[in-house]
Amino acid sequence: MDLWQLNILCKVVELKSFSKAGNIIHLSQPTVSSHIKDLEEHFGCRLIDRLAREAVPTRAGELLYSYAKKLLALKDETESVMAEFMGKIQGRLVLGGSTIPGVYILPKITGEFTQKYPDVTISLMIGDTKTIVEDTITGSIELGIVGARINDRRIIPEKLVEDRMCLVVPKGHRWAKRTRVKLEELFSEPFIIRESGSGTLKSLQNSMNQAGTGTEKLKIVAEMGSTAAVIQGIKNNIGISILSSIAVSEETRYNELKAVDIEGLDLKRSFYLTLLKNRTLSPVCRVFIDFLKARMQEETFF
Repeated sequence: MDLWQLNILCKVVELKSFSKAGNIIHLSQPTVSSHIKDLEEHFGCRLIDRLAREAVPTRAGELLYSYAKKLLALKDETESVMAEFMGKIQGRLVLGGSTIPGVYILPKITGEFTQKYPDVTISLMIGDTKTIVEDTITGSIELGIVGARINDRRIIPEKLVEDRMCLVVPKGHRWAKRTRVKLEELFSEPFIIRESGSGTLKSLQNSMNQAGTGTEKLKIVAEMGSTAAVIQGIKNNIGISILSSIAVSEETRYNELKAVDIEGLDLKRSFYLTLLKNRTLSPVCRVFIDFLKARMQEETFF
């Protein structure tokens, strides 16, 4: 067993395909299969099942995958520390972002960072808040940015930047020309909600609880797994929703959608850095956090 074989295993598991994994790491499918077979012989058990058109990890494969991610992360951290010792900023940084920071904030920031530090490679993983926090705890990612404060003793949350959510309606909606609506008016309108585990949903639930009501009063007609899907649902008149101003800034700027305030509902929230409490940050991660905070002070998203 070596780290290269573990890297191959991780790609197969993540891409659910031997051929796709081979394309990413520039190996033929037979070579990828040979490496996985070597790992299976080393551990004396099957690691990957070929089911229909997908490569699916066995229970043993899932266990090895979780440890392989930690070992690969430690390798990256080691290289980064040694580079810092030599006076260089280089290495690989694995970040995680929930939907809004992951799609609308981090790509721009990471692009600027790698231009300034060309010897740094950044991998950006995007998932809901729950997934990003879990990956931070397991060590799969070193730094997460999520849309809700997480109360977990293993995690250190740090406020990064404020966001403002708003009611979003189609441009032809009867509320499109209004600047605000009453909270009670929402309960009769078809409403699209984000999936469980979403920071947007958690923030909405917190806001409604503080207002003395709950999301169960909403007339929910659809639950969608991404902000982009919700935006398309609003455009196609499935319903209305409450979303981040950052996420709909383009649509509202060009009048494709309309943003409306809600009386009696505080829709301010924050995005948080999430770090594993007992993990020593790599030099690259420390430099990136400083860079990110500086850019957040300069940037205006809405």
